[in-house]
Amino acid sequence: MIKKIDHLGIAVTDLAEAIEIYRKIGLEFVGTEVVDEQKVETAFFRVGESYFELLAATDPSSPIAKFIDKNGGRMHHIALAVDDVEAEIGRLQAQGFEMIDSAPRRGAHGNLIAFMHPKATKGTLLEICAKCH
Repeated sequence: MIKKIDHLGIAVTDLAEAIEIYRKIGLEFVGTEVVDEQKVETAFFRVGESYFELLAATDPSSPIAKFIDKNGGRMHHIALAVDDVEAEIGRLQAQGFEMIDSAPRRGAHGNLIAFMHPKATKGTLLEICAKCH
């Protein structure tokens, strides 16, 4: 079951510069984390009970680096909090939605995540995550 929007993922070319921008906006900075499996460094900002997640590539072969090469820095994904990622993958697949991940994988903070293919939503990359924050 989808509980809430957990975070909005924003691809950035320069993490330090982006952190300063979002601090100046007045958002509450939570911290940074390198997610080796995803080849990204993240920075989180609290916005009420949701977050902005800034994503910068740590390797030119990472999905975020490829996204930025194609699209520039901009909104990347919307993450939806769920109780059980594996069950949600099954439910979505049963509804006919194409998933990028057929099994959960580890994301920031060691949380379980999975992505729906943007074709399934006519262009929006959705992430489902459990125990996000």
